[in-house]
Amino acid sequence: MMYWYHGCTGKEMQRSPNVQNQADKPRPGHEFHIQIDRVHYEVDQATMTGAQLRNVPPSPIGAERDLFEVRPGEPDLKIGDGDAAEIRDGKRFFTAPGQINPGSAA
Repeated sequence: MMYWYHGCTGKEMQRSPNVQNQADKPRPGHEFHIQIDRVHYEVDQATMTGAQLRNVPPSPIGAERDLFEVRPGEPDLKIGDGDAAEIRDGKRFFTAPGQINPGSAA
């Protein structure tokens, strides 16, 4: 039996029951399915720094944007370049402008 990866739209990714049962236990060669700004990516590290996460998309996330970890039921966590984030299947991240200038035309 296969399980559909939660939250996929468009190009779905499949998860086997074995991956679901051991999602938090890294295994050699295991790939984790994460999202950054709602785009799906696969990474193979159980812990990544903010700088490493910024380089996951084909066009790296620039320094003008802040990176956050989505934490359901808790406030989102801002991740600095040197901060470590634990990676697991289904982990979500998003970016936002580092500086917001109210009233600007940009």
